[in-house]
Amino acid sequence: MIAAYVVNGVKAGLVAGVAFGLLVALVANPLVAFAEERAQVEHTGDAAADSHDHAGSDAGHTDTSTTGGGHDHASGGLPTVVSDGVSVLSGVLWGVFLGVTGFGIAFYLLEPIVPGSGAVRSYAFGGAGFLTASVAPWLVFPPAPPGVARSLDPTAATLLYCGAVAAGAVASITGMYAYDRLRVDRGRAAAVVAAVLPWTLLVAVAVAVAGVPTVPVPTGMSPTLANGLAGLVMFGQALTWLVLAGAHARFHDPDGATVGPTDTGGVAGGSADDVPAGSP
Repeated sequence: MIAAYVVNGVKAGLVAGVAFGLLVALVANPLVAFAEERAQVEHTGDAAADSHDHAGSDAGHTDTSTTGGGHDHASGGLPTVVSDGVSVLSGVLWGVFLGVTGFGIAFYLLEPIVPGSGAVRSYAFGGAGFLTASVAPWLVFPPAPPGVARSLDPTAATLLYCGAVAAGAVASITGMYAYDRLRVDRGRAAAVVAAVLPWTLLVAVAVAVAGVPTVPVPTGMSPTLANGLAGLVMFGQALTWLVLAGAHARFHDPDGATVGPTDTGGVAGGSADDVPAGSP
């Protein structure tokens, strides 16, 4: 049974991965190249100013740093078509990974407590996945433009990142479970409050322990451009999960063989309202 969920996850991941890869190739890559070019121009301008200040002592020296540096930068990179192809392929692999682990395995295990029914359930789970895999790590490592170096060593950063994802998963699962338990007995409003409470506590603890993280602006890059690059990262992650959820809603058939592990003969997570009219 889980195989059907994994297949649906792979198909949804392919669609979302292509969308994400095209966004990176057509939008992110040119914007990053523009940012790097602006930073290079700023750096070259500063070097030229320093050279002009020392022109008296270096009158016999001919400066070739500008042309030489530009040539190395242009010839050292991959052709645009190759880098774009790598971006699309990487996006597809990332989408398939999210599809298999998220909408394949995790959705199979958690479907009975996912809010909603039908397509709504796919979008609700996609929102939980976005909070878990993207928003939770941003509480520690907010999206940063190219050129920003992390102060932590790679091992500590990896452990902290994984811890943030785990905390986000606990908050999301707890929220869905609370909603599922309280919706019938206490009403939808109380269930929504209970579902949001774990994430509220997580954000409050993160701010109290680490504060609100800030991202420095790289040298030679305007704050507007830096914020735009960071916003593009957020948009790309949100778009990936949105397309992933939409594709999963299209491929997943709650009335077919794709039922959850707690199934006792009906659709996992279904209720009496889901039973077709005339059924015994």
